Amino acid sequence: MLKILVIRNDKLGDFMLAWPALSLLKKQYPDSIITVLIPSYTKPIAEICPWIDDIITDDERNSTVSDALHLSRILKRYNFDASISIFSEMRTALALWIARVPKRFGPATKLAQLFLNNRLRQKRSLSQKPEYEYNLDLVRHLITSNGDTTVELPDAPYLQFDRQEIEELKKTYLSRHNITIDKSLIFIHPGTGGSAINLTPHQFADLGKLISSSNNVHFVLTAGPDELDTATELSELMNGIEHSIYHSTEGLVSFSKFINICDLFISGSTGPLHIAGTLNVPTAAFYPARRSATPLRWQTTNDENKRIYFSPAKYTGSHDMKTIDVKVCADEISLLLTRLS
Repeated sequence: MLKILVIRNDKLGDFMLAWPALSLLKKQYPDSIITVLIPSYTKPIAEICPWIDDIITDDERNSTVSDALHLSRILKRYNFDASISIFSEMRTALALWIARVPKRFGPATKLAQLFLNNRLRQKRSLSQKPEYEYNLDLVRHLITSNGDTTVELPDAPYLQFDRQEIEELKKTYLSRHNITIDKSLIFIHPGTGGSAINLTPHQFADLGKLISSSNNVHFVLTAGPDELDTATELSELMNGIEHSIYHSTEGLVSFSKFINICDLFISGSTGPLHIAGTLNVPTAAFYPARRSATPLRWQTTNDENKRIYFSPAKYTGSHDMKTIDVKVCADEISLLLTRLS
């Protein structure tokens, strides 16, 4: 197992949930060369992953034979010994087969499995375990198929930055916004990234008011490059509550470092939430009433005592978050803050 390809060429949050699997794979085979197939926009954060040696960017999502042939020619240059399709689709599976990758691991759940020769039965749509556990199962399947005994999974955090650099970053931000050091920094990320279902700005504003009434906090409203309007709308609704806005314009790595300074990260199941989980930052997450998007399935990778979640009590519709009681959420978040302090 010298050259291993790991495929996770979909969303940022999905990629972050593959980091435990990548850490296990590298710990099991420290001399291996692990290459990932990912979209180009996640490349900057993949470049700082300690378990990734090489990166192939892939922004094509078409399932045509010509696209598979093009990808196969790229893959063939690497002479991979094995591949793991953590995200499995027909195009990539066909490309692996055409490129004659000897051992092609992946879930036995889609038609793409026809081109994989080491399949593991997984019913991810039932959401019976966290996504990162499904990913780990595929890595463990590769390890046992290779006749090896699986080593122990490395502990969180799966992403770390220099502690002094993060402390300086926090100190600078506190000074710039006149925030006293006794304040807990609570980040609220109201954006969705186009895939997650989140609370409305009005719900987040009500949540902030309730939390601030019983806690000594400063809120930071975070926004990705195209999410400033949402953060600004929330800021206007939080008039009278101590807060500031952070607009991420310097890339994923800078944003990840900034997330590392917070005491609690609140958002829907977005990429930034899963970056926070990978950093082992405490999280409070909101999930819709949809079986494919349950709190269990898209659980963050931080320690169990650092994460709480909320979702509608009933399956009233995948886009309906109105039934979430923000008063109950604020009370639980306050308890979490007390416990963490």
